[in-house]
Amino acid sequence: MSHIALYRAWRPQTFQDMVGQQHIIQTLQNSIREQRVSHAYLFNGPRGTGKTSAAKILAKAVNCERGPADEPCNECDACIGITAGHIMDVIEIDAASNRGIDEIRDIRDKVRYAPSEVRFKVYIIDEVHMLTAEAFNALLKTLEEPPGHVIFILATTEPHKLPATIISRCQRFDFRQVSLEEQTAHLLKICREEGIQADEDAIAYIARLSEGGMRDAISLLEQVSAFAGDRITLEAAVDVTGGMAADHFYQLAEAVKDRNVASVMPLVESLMQAGKSADKCMENLIYYFRDLLVMKLAPQGGSATERIVDPERFKAMAEAFTPGRLFAMIDTLNRYQVELKHASQPQTLFEVALMKLCTLGEEQASGGGGAAAASTGAQSAEVGRLRQQVEALERKLEQALQNGIAAGGSSSSADNAASKQAARTNAVRSSFGGSGGIARSSVKLDPYLAAAGSPEFNQFRMKWNDVLQGVKEAKITVHAWLKDGEPVASADDAILVAFKNTMHRETTEKPANRDIIEKVMHDVLGGPFRIVTVMMKDWQAAAQGASAQKTETLQLEPEGSDAPQNPSRPVWVEEAVKLFGEDLVVVKDND
Repeated sequence: MSHIALYRAWRPQTFQDMVGQQHIIQTLQNSIREQRVSHAYLFNGPRGTGKTSAAKILAKAVNCERGPADEPCNECDACIGITAGHIMDVIEIDAASNRGIDEIRDIRDKVRYAPSEVRFKVYIIDEVHMLTAEAFNALLKTLEEPPGHVIFILATTEPHKLPATIISRCQRFDFRQVSLEEQTAHLLKICREEGIQADEDAIAYIARLSEGGMRDAISLLEQVSAFAGDRITLEAAVDVTGGMAADHFYQLAEAVKDRNVASVMPLVESLMQAGKSADKCMENLIYYFRDLLVMKLAPQGGSATERIVDPERFKAMAEAFTPGRLFAMIDTLNRYQVELKHASQPQTLFEVALMKLCTLGEEQASGGGGAAAASTGAQSAEVGRLRQQVEALERKLEQALQNGIAAGGSSSSADNAASKQAARTNAVRSSFGGSGGIARSSVKLDPYLAAAGSPEFNQFRMKWNDVLQGVKEAKITVHAWLKDGEPVASADDAILVAFKNTMHRETTEKPANRDIIEKVMHDVLGGPFRIVTVMMKDWQAAAQGASAQKTETLQLEPEGSDAPQNPSRPVWVEEAVKLFGEDLVVVKDND
C-alpha cells in the first residue's frame, strides 16, 4: 500500500481499532447493546485522540443494518455510506466555519423530519466550542426536547468554553492522551502490516513528539517513512522532524557545563544552517535537561531513558550538573521559550538563552547560596532577640496590671508605667510584625469596663453564635481563628472580643479577615458594628483593677474634705452619691 495513504488506511473504522480509550469504548458498546443510547454526547479531549472517529463509529453502530450492534459490520450499505459520507442522515458539521445562529436554526428546523435512509439522524458537530452565544442558545432549545430519532455528538478540545447548560444535557466522555507504550506498540504494528522497516528507538522518538495524539503519531510516521525510504532510523526521524541529534545535545550541554560561550555560537550557527528551527531546538533542549534532572534525582525511573542513545555518556553528563543548576537552567529556557514565540530574531534569542545558561552563577542556581543563608541566619538571630524583649516586657506589663491601680498619685504613676510598657511592647512587636505580621494596637478599656454587663451587650452575646456561624459560611478559616475569642463588652458600636491566644488575635485583626467578620456582624446584629480585640489576660487584669477602684470610691471620706471627686469612677457611682450622699450606710437585720 502506498505510504501516501497511510493515515487514511489506519483511521479507526470500528471501536476495536481505537487506541487508548478502552473505558469510553466499553461504555458506548454497553449502551448500544442494552438499547440505552443517549440523545446527546460530548466528546472532549486533546487533538488526535479519536473523538471524531469515535463519533462516526457510533453513528455506524446505531445505524448498521445488522444492528444496532456494539461493532459496525462495515459491509452493509449504511456502514459503507456513512464511511464514505454519502448518507444524508449523518451530518458532520465543522463549527469553526459554521458557527452562526443560521446554521443551528437550519439544524433545528430539520431535526423534526424522520431519517430517510437509516435508523437515526446523527449530527456530529466538531469544534463545537467555536459556536457563538446565540448559536448555543438555539442549540440548547433542540437539546432540551430532541426527537427520538436524533442523536447529537459534540466534539471539542476546549470543553471549558461550552455553556454549562449545554454540558448538562449531554453524556460527557473525556478522551485522554494515548500513552507512549500504546502509541509505540500501534506504530510498530502499522510498520509490520505495511512492510516498513523501522528501529524501535525511532518509533519511540516519533511517539514522544506526538504528545499523546495518535493521529499526529501516524502522520509523523507517514512523513518519516516517505523520507527514509527502506528503513526508518532515529537519525532520519530527527532530521525530518527538525529535531536535534543526540550528539548536538551533548555538545551544547558540554559547552554549558564548561561555561564556554565561544563554542556555543558555532554550534548554534551549524544547527541553523542545517535547517533546524530555534523554537524546536529550544524545546528539545528543555527535554534534554529535564531528562538529565530525572536521571540525577530518580535514576531508576524508566521515563528518563526513552530517548537516550548512549546511557553511560548521558549518566556522566547528569553527574556534571547539580540539581539546583539544572532547575535554574530549565526555568531560564522556559522563560526564553515564551519570548521566542514573538521574537523577530529567534536565532539571536536562542543564542542569548544559551549564553545565559553559561553565565548562570551557582548563587543563582542554588537560590542565593551562602550569602542568602548568612542573611537568613542573621535575621533569625535578630528576631530571636526581639522576641525575648517582647516576652520580658509582657511579663512586666502583666505584673503591673495584676498589682491593680494604687490610690491617689500612685494610681497615675501605675497607669503611666503600664502605658509605657504597653507602648514599648507594641513598638517592639511592630518592628518585626509579630506572628501574624500585625502590630497590636492598644485599646482603651475604660468605656468597655463601664458598659460591661449592659442589656444591649447581653443581646449581642446571645447572638454571637449566629455571628460565628455566618463567618464560618463566609470563610471557614476565619471562623477557625475567631472562635477562640469571647465577646466581653460593647461600647460605641464596637464589640470587644478577648482572645487567649496571641496568634488567633493577630490573625483576626488582619484587614481582610476583619472585613468578613464586620460584614457578618452587620447582617446578624443589624448595624455597622466594629470588632475590637484584646488579650483575655489583659481584660481580666483591667476588670480586677476596676473592681478595686470601685471599692476605694465607696470608702468614707472625712467630713468637710476638699478632696476632689475621683474622676475615674463610673457614672452610676456619681449618680448614687448625688442621690444619697457620701456617707456609707450599712443596714443590719436585728434578728
